[in-house]
Amino acid sequence: MNSPTSSFLQPAQSSSESTAAARPLIHAEVKPFKPGITEMNPSPHAVVCMFLGPSVETICVRNGRTRHGREVAGDLDIIPASTRCSWETKQSGSTLVMIVPQALLQSVAVQLGMDAAHVELADRFQLRDPQIEHIGWALKADIEAGSPGGRLFRESLGTALAARLLQRHNAHSLPMRDTRGGLSTVKLKHLVTHIEDNLESDLSLHELASVAAMSVSHLKTLFRRSTGVPVHQYVLRRRVERAKLLLQEEDLSITQVAFATGFAHQSHLARHMRKILGTTPASLRRQLE
Repeated sequence: MNSPTSSFLQPAQSSSESTAAARPLIHAEVKPFKPGITEMNPSPHAVVCMFLGPSVETICVRNGRTRHGREVAGDLDIIPASTRCSWETKQSGSTLVMIVPQALLQSVAVQLGMDAAHVELADRFQLRDPQIEHIGWALKADIEAGSPGGRLFRESLGTALAARLLQRHNAHSLPMRDTRGGLSTVKLKHLVTHIEDNLESDLSLHELASVAAMSVSHLKTLFRRSTGVPVHQYVLRRRVERAKLLLQEEDLSITQVAFATGFAHQSHLARHMRKILGTTPASLRRQLE
């Protein structure tokens, strides 16, 4: 193929992060990708990828098995250790790559009363798991802020991620069931895809309830159970995250970015960006210069 090929580089743990006295840390990094093929060589550690940004059509080949799907923000891929993987997309985008050391999984397995000598995760493609998604967004925010949380913050999130992986996504786990009392996996994916594809429009609860084929009251209740946040907060965060991405394009004014992400005007965007990200569009653009 003539498509460009890139790879996820997996840095070795520093000596300060692998001392016997301290639990190994996860490594997390936001990785952009271009249209074409992105490859990941087999790693001795498990890797969790959380998709960021506008939705893209994806073909994923993992250990010879081909899967097709549409990636939307928050979708997760869990790649077990020693697994070769590649993705082919027609659009550019970015993903949060979380490398989970085998030693961390084994350490947490001991605490959970599991057999640490036989730790193996399941192969998951385009999974929705609200707990892992929240951990991913917290890691992304910490990275973008310059990692002010330090080792303690990274260690706590790593432990929580390892525990979730072992409890719900080990090789002997059944496929995740829909959140009890929440939206079905299919309906949730359909709904968040609609949100991603229409962030610039004046989304309403009635419109989203119609997409989900349910009443507004049921939508509000089930969406929160499935994602952990109310519908309006989810939409606002996705708009702010999309605006942050568009601000990297120098040919767009801040006002144009605001309109393109569903905000009424520049001040409207600035108010919500400051509340969610702790910065303003103008400050963010200066940082990117």
